[in-house]
Amino acid sequence: MSKTLHHGLLLLRVLSEQPQGLTVSELADAISVHRTVAHRLVRTLEAHELCRRDHQRRIVLGTGLVSLAEPVQQDLRTLARPILDELAESTRATAHLLVRDGAARMRALMVVEPRGALVHVSFRPGQTHSIEQGSGGVAVLAHGPHREGERPEVSEARAKGYAVTTGEVIPAVTGISAAVPARDRTATASIGISVFEYTDLGQLGTTVAAAARSLGRLLD
Repeated sequence: MSKTLHHGLLLLRVLSEQPQGLTVSELADAISVHRTVAHRLVRTLEAHELCRRDHQRRIVLGTGLVSLAEPVQQDLRTLARPILDELAESTRATAHLLVRDGAARMRALMVVEPRGALVHVSFRPGQTHSIEQGSGGVAVLAHGPHREGERPEVSEARAKGYAVTTGEVIPAVTGISAAVPARDRTATASIGISVFEYTDLGQLGTTVAAAARSLGRLLD
């Protein structure tokens, strides 16, 4: 194994968990290398636009990671499209695929609106919000282990297999989401629907959870 590459990848992982950025010295401590080594790693990653310095000279992730992730996300969108189409039509609600964006945010990767519905929720792919808010983020957090001080909604989602929140991302809109399980039993994505009103929350939750499992099997 290449020690230099290993340290570079560790550095990127640390930065993904620290959206506010870190100094070179803090990075050196985080990956257990000398400050000079951390400085060289940062300079190399900067040259490839994988990290950058913000206005406070702290090191944060760079835009080059978006280009690297795009082919993977394109595959994910391709696999998710028919599942979201079916989910939107069967529930008559706007269906969405969200992905974890760093340590603290969720980003809408795909949004599918139901055909012919008189009223539905509308929002654009690319929108982001805190992972602690909205059913998509709650579902992803619920797929992980219990955390001290976690929201009751996370514990409830862990028990039910799907998360429900109201008015946290869009006012007066209820989100119902389930985590997309990965092969390693983690989850960095969720499938869900957004509705103004509903009659059978349990049935909607079951339908959403089944859609998330279907995408998980395709990704396995």
